[in-house]
Amino acid sequence: MPMNTKELRNIHALVTGASSGLGFSMAEALLQAGATVALASRGGTKLDQAVEKLKREGYPAVGIPLDVRSEQSVNHAVEWVKREWGKLDVLINNAGIGMRTVNPRFLVEPQPFFKVTPEGFRDLIDINLTGYFLVARGFAPLMMEQGHGRMINISMNHETMKRKGFVPYGPSRAATESLSYIMAEDLKEYGIMVNMLLPGGATTTGMIPDEVRKETESKFQLLDPRVMAEPIVFLASAAAEGITGERVVATDFQDWLLKRK
Repeated sequence: MPMNTKELRNIHALVTGASSGLGFSMAEALLQAGATVALASRGGTKLDQAVEKLKREGYPAVGIPLDVRSEQSVNHAVEWVKREWGKLDVLINNAGIGMRTVNPRFLVEPQPFFKVTPEGFRDLIDINLTGYFLVARGFAPLMMEQGHGRMINISMNHETMKRKGFVPYGPSRAATESLSYIMAEDLKEYGIMVNMLLPGGATTTGMIPDEVRKETESKFQLLDPRVMAEPIVFLASAAAEGITGERVVATDFQDWLLKRK
């Protein structure tokens, strides 16, 4: 299904963890569909280069330095959006770190949970779970005031939540899904929709270290991050009005869409 470049023309979206990987691909897809997009990520060269790349292609992209672990940083992002845009239509919670932070060879040499350091566990949960909560909590009042909004939380396969050696990443995303379902219920009365989106498999992003990618590719078929493009545009569009509390798998998106009709 080709993207309509006017489809999201009046939509303003913010994507966390958008300087690379899934976040960048989703930001790019939203821009291609006509949206104005803020790429939110830890400040620095990586974020600056990502924004400049999109600007050179003629897209209305902006960068917002954001540390999802910090309430103060989230508040600054919210204030920026209020001041510069006056509204936010779509929030995509994507910022996260992967298993490589606790075990660089996690896909080829799984490490049992009891060998994960408490610091490694806390750090990942702080970003992957608490970060989603803090960002959603920060932007919820603005969307409630508007009387509309979309929140899309990025997750992963259920199989990965049960896979050997996937603590703490698996638990962080399992909790993300529970958070998402509850957010959907809590925000329904305010006209705000909350859904989940996941690729449907491991992707060729920085989550997998280059040094083990070749070994990984012989065991897993890695997905291109652009697999998220079509479903993220749909979830941000008028066509998804009224859809909330759904878990959408990008690789199965067309089948999911057909079943809804």
